[in-house]
Amino acid sequence: MQPSGFQSRRGATSRSPHPASGRPFAPRPWGAKFAVAFRGLFRALRSQSSFGVHLPMALLVVAAAAILRATAVEWGVLLLAIGIVLVAEMFNTALESLARALQTGPHPRVRDALDIASGAVLLASLLAAAIGLTVLGHRAGIWLALW
Repeated sequence: MQPSGFQSRRGATSRSPHPASGRPFAPRPWGAKFAVAFRGLFRALRSQSSFGVHLPMALLVVAAAAILRATAVEWGVLLLAIGIVLVAEMFNTALESLARALQTGPHPRVRDALDIASGAVLLASLLAAAIGLTVLGHRAGIWLALW
C-alpha cells in the first residue's frame, strides 16, 4: 500500500480523503493557496487584540532602526525578531480558534495547550525586546557618540 499522496510510476496520485466530507483532497492552484493564506493573515489581524500591541511596537522599532541608520545585518536581525513574534502570535491565534471550535467546556489539557502557546508568544516577545534593545541601544550609542 502506498502512503497518502504518493505518486506511482504511472503518474497517478492517490489522495487521502478529506476528514469532513470523505472526498479526496483536490490539489489547489497557487492563487487559491495564497488567497487562503492571506485570508488567515487578515483574520488573525482582525480578531486578535494582541496585534494591536505587536504591530505598533514593530513600527516603532522599524522607525528607530531607520533613524539610527541600522546596518543591513542589524535590519535582518530586527526583522527576524519581529517576524518571529508575529508568527508565534498567529500560531497562538490558530490554536485558540481550534480549541474554541472543538471544546465546548473547560478542559485542563486544552487550558494547558493554550497557556503554553501564550507562553511561547511571551517568550518570543521578551527575546525580541532584548534583541531590539541590544541592537538599537548599540546604534543609539554610536549616534550619540558615546562609544
